[in-house]
Parts: sequence; C-alpha cells; structure tokens
Amino acid sequence: MNKALETMEWMSPGGNLNAYIQGTATVPILTIEEERALGEALYYNDDLDAARRMVMAHLRFVVHIARSYNGYGLPLADLIQEGNVGLMKAVRRFNPEKGVRLVSFAVHWIKHEIHEFILRNWRIVKIATTKAQRKLFFNLRSAKKELQWLSDDEAKAVAEDLGVQLKDVLEMEMRLTARDAAFDAPADEDEDSNYHAPVYFLEDKSADPAQLAEDDNSEGDSTARLAGAIKTLDDRSRDILQRRWLNDQKATLHELADEYSVSAERIRQLEKNAMKKVRDLMEA
Repeated sequence: MNKALETMEWMSPGGNLNAYIQGTATVPILTIEEERALGEALYYNDDLDAARRMVMAHLRFVVHIARSYNGYGLPLADLIQEGNVGLMKAVRRFNPEKGVRLVSFAVHWIKHEIHEFILRNWRIVKIATTKAQRKLFFNLRSAKKELQWLSDDEAKAVAEDLGVQLKDVLEMEMRLTARDAAFDAPADEDEDSNYHAPVYFLEDKSADPAQLAEDDNSEGDSTARLAGAIKTLDDRSRDILQRRWLNDQKATLHELADEYSVSAERIRQLEKNAMKKVRDLMEA
C-alpha cells in the first residue's frame, strides 16, 4: 500500500492545514483501470477499503475546489471538511458502469456541501433560502469580485444571463453588501459611540409618562390609605404591627410577649386582628 495512504489516515484539515494539503498531493491519482476496479469492488461488494482509497485519491480535488471559495471569509479548513463530506457521499453513490470518472461525478456533491456550509454560516440571517436564490447568490457573488456596485445595465445583464427578474438581482445585491450587526452595544464601546446599537431603538414601555404618573398616584394613594388605617388601631396593636412588620429591626413574638406580659399566642392573635382591620379599611 502507498505510504501516503497510511499517513493520511490520521490527518484532517482541522489540524495542521498546510501539512494536510501537502499530504493530499502525495496520494497518487488513480488510473482509469484502478478507479473502475475500486468502484466495482465498492458497488458490487460494498468494499469499504476500496471506498477509502477512492476518497483518499481525490482529496486533492476537494482542496482545489474549496480554495475557490476563499473569498467568503470562512476558514479554508472548514470548507475542505465540508467538501470532503460531499466527496464521501459521491463515492458512496458512484456507479462505475456509467463510464464517468469519479472526479466529474463528485464535483456536484463537493460543491453542494460547500454551498450549504457557506449559506449556513456566512450570515446570521439566511441570505438565500430557495434554489433560485442560492443560484443567484453564488453567481452574483462571483460576478461582483470584479465589479463593485452594479449599474442598471450590469444588473439587467446579470438578470438576463441567470434568467431571473431585475428586482431579484437588486435585492440579492443588497443582501450581499449588508453586514450583520450585534443587537447589544459592544462591551468595550463608550456610551457616546454605542448609541446606534439596535437595542437602543426598542420602545421602553415602562417609560410611558401616563403610566408612570398613574403608578405614582396609585402608590401614593396606597401609602396614604395604609397610614390612615394604622392610625385607627389602638396603641398596643399599632405598636405590635409596627415592630413586627414596618421596622428595619423586626421584633419576635416572644420579645413582645415579655414586654406586654402576655403569651406569645396572644401577641400573634393581636397581630392577626390588626392586620385584618388594616386590610379591610384599605379595601373599603
């Protein structure tokens, strides 16, 4: 067995990318006869070793295709990894009886997986969802590598070439030129420069002047009614309620019982009666 095949078994683009790429170049390209023999072994006998050898021999082609998508700002290692998934799917579906070389058959699967990865990760919000939008996305992205903002004539030419409407081209161009923005302001920005963050444009319902005034009036009225109700209590009941509920330092039932020379149960009854009287007066 070729030594490169043994070496590549433990390598992946997620490790040392340069070493991986160099390693793929050392795996010999299969001849037509070798590819057909391996394809038949997999197709008819489910020979997984044959599948592995076919995959290994075509890893260099995945690297070549993945490099053409470098302009999307995504790690090359991730693009290669996704392309490898497409290659493995192609190998699994390869029929040697069709008389087509594996590399020609696999291109579709490799690009499909890379395209899906780009569309999932290039933006937080999906930029293309339908089949037509995906085709337009990649074709327009490729065309704009040489062009900046499209003129009317250029946009019309793109629409005619791709068989889509002009409005679809213009809408996709806007999506391509847009950039994701964080909802919250960056933590390292000062208050004068982060005011444009989307979070600052939300309506603050709690700041409604009418509601604030109503809440203040309600709270003030409740406070006044509570104070008035407490004043109707006798001195002992008022003192128990004050010290049990309103003071910062709360008194215990036993402390009050000792002070008033009654049982703790009697203090609890007085407290309960006072609370009920205050509640009834406030609800009246």
